Amino acid sequence: MEIKFAKLIAQQTGLKEHLVENTIALLEEGATIPFISRYRKERTGGMDEVQVASVSDNLERLGEIQHRKEFILQSIESQGKLTDMLKQRIEQSWDATELEDIYLPFKQKRRTRAQVARERGLEPMALWLMLQTGEPVLRKANQYINKEKGIETAEDAVKGAMDIIAEQVSEDERARKNIRQLFRRTATISSHLVKGKEEEGQKYRDYFDFHEPLHRCSSHRLLAMRRGEADGILRVNITVDEDDAVSQLTRQFVRGNSEASHRVREAVEDSYKRLLSGSIETEFAALSKEKADEEAIRIFVRNLEQLLMSSPLGEKRVMGIDPGFRTGCKVVCLDSEGNLLHNETIYPHPPRSERLQAMNKVMTLIKQYHIEAISIGNGTAGRETEEFIQHLDMPDNVEVYTVSEDGASIYSASKVAREEFPDYDVTVRGAVSIGRRLMDPLAELVKIDPSSIGVGQYQKDVNQTQLKKSLDQTVISCVNRVGVNLNTASKHLLTYISGLGPTLAQNIVDYRREHGAFKTRRELLKVPRLGAKAFEQAAGFLRVHGGNEPLDNSAVHPERYELVSQMARDLGCTVSDLMSSREKREKISLQRYVSQEVGLPTLQDILKELDKPSRDPREPLKQFAFDPNVHEISDLREGMILPGIVTNITNFGAFVDIGVHTKGLVHVSQMADRFVKDPTEIVALHAHVTVRVIEVDHARERIALSMKGLNKTS
Repeated sequence: MEIKFAKLIAQQTGLKEHLVENTIALLEEGATIPFISRYRKERTGGMDEVQVASVSDNLERLGEIQHRKEFILQSIESQGKLTDMLKQRIEQSWDATELEDIYLPFKQKRRTRAQVARERGLEPMALWLMLQTGEPVLRKANQYINKEKGIETAEDAVKGAMDIIAEQVSEDERARKNIRQLFRRTATISSHLVKGKEEEGQKYRDYFDFHEPLHRCSSHRLLAMRRGEADGILRVNITVDEDDAVSQLTRQFVRGNSEASHRVREAVEDSYKRLLSGSIETEFAALSKEKADEEAIRIFVRNLEQLLMSSPLGEKRVMGIDPGFRTGCKVVCLDSEGNLLHNETIYPHPPRSERLQAMNKVMTLIKQYHIEAISIGNGTAGRETEEFIQHLDMPDNVEVYTVSEDGASIYSASKVAREEFPDYDVTVRGAVSIGRRLMDPLAELVKIDPSSIGVGQYQKDVNQTQLKKSLDQTVISCVNRVGVNLNTASKHLLTYISGLGPTLAQNIVDYRREHGAFKTRRELLKVPRLGAKAFEQAAGFLRVHGGNEPLDNSAVHPERYELVSQMARDLGCTVSDLMSSREKREKISLQRYVSQEVGLPTLQDILKELDKPSRDPREPLKQFAFDPNVHEISDLREGMILPGIVTNITNFGAFVDIGVHTKGLVHVSQMADRFVKDPTEIVALHAHVTVRVIEVDHARERIALSMKGLNKTS
C-alpha cells in the first residue's frame, strides 16, 4: 500500500516518487521529521522539513481515506448491492468527496419521505415519471392507489413518486458535482443580526448586514462571523442564485414538455430547495471553515516559530521583574543558568510610592548578585517600571530589556512551575519566567501551551486537534534546529528533542541528577529505556559542552565521527585541530569521502558544522527604547512618528507596541508604498519598526498606524 501511496503523494506534491518512497520508509521505521531532513538528505534528495512533513501529512490523510473505503465497501456489501463495477470505482477513488457521493445512495439514513414512498410501492411510478412520456400522469397513477398503504388518490401516488425523484436527484453524483461547481464560482456568504441582539453583539456590528463572494472572504472575516454565529448574535448563510441552480438541474433531468416533464421539473425544484441546497451549503460551510482554519493556523505557526526563534541574551546573570502597581514589583535574581538565587518585592509606584527604598534595593541586588541584564515584563506597570530602572545609576555593563508577559501567568500556575518551584508562589514563578525568557526564549516558552502565548488570531475558534498538531510540530522543529545543552536542558525542553518524549526526557534528567553531567553523547545509552533507535534520532540535536569528545558539542551526528576522524588522519592532525583551523579544513576534498551511504549534502553539512560548531541560528539580541514622551493613548497625536515592536501578525496586518497600553494596528495596506499581499513580506514578530500615527479612536481604544516610507523594507 505504501508504494501506491508514494505514487499518489508524488503526484500531489510534485516530489519524485522514489524519494517519496524513501521518505515513507524512514517514517515507517520511526524516524522523525527533524532527523530525516537533517541527517538523511541522500535518501530524500535533500527534502526540507516542510516537504518531509507534507509527505507525512499526506500519508496520514491517505491512510484515513483507505480506512473509509474499507468501511464503505463492507457496508455496501452487507446490503448485497456491491457490484464489481462499483467496487472498482471505490477502490480507484482517492477523493474523499467523490467517495461520499458514491456512498450516499447506500448510506444508512433516517426514514425519509422517499423511503416511505418506496415502502408504499411507488418506485415503479417514479421510474415511469422519469421516462417523461406523453401519457397522462394521473391515469398512470391510478394503478397505484392503495388505501391500506395510505395512497388515497392518484395525486398521492404522484407526490410520493416525486419525493423519490427528489431524493434521487439530491444523491446523483453528476448533479452534486454541478451544484458544487456553481457554489465554487458564485456562492455568497452573508450574515445578519439575530433580532434583539444588537446591544449584546456590538463587537460584531461590522457583520450585522454583511455579504460578499465566498471565494473572496478572508479567513479572519469568516472566523469572526462563525464566532458571532456560535455566540447567538449572527445568522450566517452560504447561498447561490436559486434560479441558476434549479435551471442547471433541470437541464440534466428534464426532457420535453409533457405533463410528466412538468412533474419531474417540480420534483427537481423541490430536491434543490429541500435537500440539495442545504447539503451543499453545509459542505461549503465546512470547507470554507477548514480553509479559514488552515490560514489562521498557518499564521499562528509562523508567529510561533518567530517567537520561539527570538534572539536570546545567552548565559548571563539576570534580574527578572514582574511589574505591578498596588501589589508591587516582584524581583528575582537568577544565575547564568537560570537558577533562582533571590526574590523580593519592591513598591516604586503608587499607591505606596516607596521609590527611594526600591532604588536602593535594586542597586544592592545588582551588586550582590553581579547582575548583567534586567528583564522587565511588558504588562501592567511595565512601561513605568522600565523608566524607573533606566533612571538608576547602574553599572555600564547592565543592559535593560522589556519582554512579553504573554502566558507567564499560565506558566506560574501550571504543574510545570509547581514542580520547578514547589516552595514559591505564583508571583515568584512569573518573575522567574520573565527573566528566563530574556536568557533563552525557546527554553522557557516550551513550558507553556502555545495557544496561550498570544500570537495569532481566533485560535480558540479553529480546529483544536489540527492546531495542536501544527503547533507541536513547530515547537519540535525549532528546538531541534537550535539544539540543546544535554547537561542543562530541562525535561520540558528535552521532551521536544527528536526521538525522546516525556518519559525519556525525565529519565535523562534523573540520570543526570544521580550520576552528574554527561561527559559524552554515548553515555546517553546508559539512560534507562533509551535504546539505539532513540539515540540515533536524538544524539545529533543534543550538545555536550566541555566533554571528552569535541564533536559532541556540534551538530555532527555520532554515526559520522569516524568519517571526521578519517579526514583528520588524512591531514595528519586531530579532530580538535580540524575544528579550530580553517586552513586545514580548506584542504579537505569532499569528493574523496563520497560513498554509497554518504553523499555531498551530508559532507557539506559536516564541513559547515566544523567551521562553526554548535552555532546558534538565532539572531543576536538588540536593545530597544520607546519614545520617552509617550505613555498613554492620550499622549498620541496624528502624524507622530514613533518606534515600536511588532507583537502579533495577522493576515490583515500587524499589531505594534508603541509604549501605551493599547497595541496599534498597521493594516496591510499601510505597510509599504506598494501592494503587500502577505504582512510577513514586510515584518517579523518582535521586529523593531518605525510607525506613523494616522488615527486615534479614544472611544474604542483603537490606534491606526502606518509604516509607509518609514522603514527600509518599504
